[in-house]
Amino acid sequence: MRVGFALVCALLLGCGSALAEPAPALRLLSEHPVEGMRGGNLSGLAQCGQQLWTVSDRDDDQIYRLDPNDGVWQAQTVPIEVPPVPDSGLPWGLRARTWVASFVRGGDLDFEGITCDSAGNRYIVSEAHAAVLQVPSAGPASWLKISPLLVREARASGMLLHFNALFEGLAISPAGDQMWLAAERESRGLLRIKRQQTVWECDGGCVLLSEAGVEMQPASFPKAKAVSRDFADLSLYNGKLFTLERNKFEICRRDAMTARVERCWSFADEALQAHRRYSQEYGLAEALVVDADGAWVGIDNNNGVRADGERRPIVWRFAAPVGGWSAAP
Repeated sequence: MRVGFALVCALLLGCGSALAEPAPALRLLSEHPVEGMRGGNLSGLAQCGQQLWTVSDRDDDQIYRLDPNDGVWQAQTVPIEVPPVPDSGLPWGLRARTWVASFVRGGDLDFEGITCDSAGNRYIVSEAHAAVLQVPSAGPASWLKISPLLVREARASGMLLHFNALFEGLAISPAGDQMWLAAERESRGLLRIKRQQTVWECDGGCVLLSEAGVEMQPASFPKAKAVSRDFADLSLYNGKLFTLERNKFEICRRDAMTARVERCWSFADEALQAHRRYSQEYGLAEALVVDADGAWVGIDNNNGVRADGERRPIVWRFAAPVGGWSAAP
């Protein structure tokens, strides 16, 4: 009977891992409401040197610098001039739905992730257009020239098929010559491209992982149910790729070349305390930065109000796990 349950769980819910030991819990050090984001909806985080940067999926013409302190953070506006978006190979139907949605919610570009290389260049992924904008520390912004094979291979593997379920996060190597992109859901996946002179190419194939199916939300989630597996953001630290797995309330360490899961840590205990809960049916963590001392996790509250009345976007600081992020299971 137990074997039968395990087989059904693995096939229907994709929850074979639920039968193993639970992921160790991360410890919350602090939380910081963010003031001054015109469009709210904090949807990405990046650390460039000692500075944190963020984007809103409602703002097309500005990004934000965050000045960390012990309490409320103030977002400092940095205007950007965005050139016309190149054709990434998305089908007309998806592009048309994006265009219509931009009139309803604002934000044609739908910025969903931001990252930095060691030179201080910032890279922002547009979910709506499956494109990446480079914002240098000095000079004009420009769209990366990405091979159309990226979108073609992703769609052939079951990703980028549904509206509002395209690229949700990105990470870049310190040298700025390799990039990882996360497809959000249905199917979720991880892809890698490399810079070849002026064009970003698939190096023997773009797709590292394509994964369909559903998994259970944490038991402490109100009315927990099986939901689509998803990725909400990426962070590259110490040669490892860290994925923000929003609906499981976990951060997972993966091999950067194969996307194989090595270890996961849960932030559900802290995020789902009664006063921190939202009425929305899914996880709201959208932004991730992992460093030696811990992790920054950003919450896109979609203009929703938390149980304690907090309406602003939130950034949490978690301590690094015991033994560090490289610790073996």
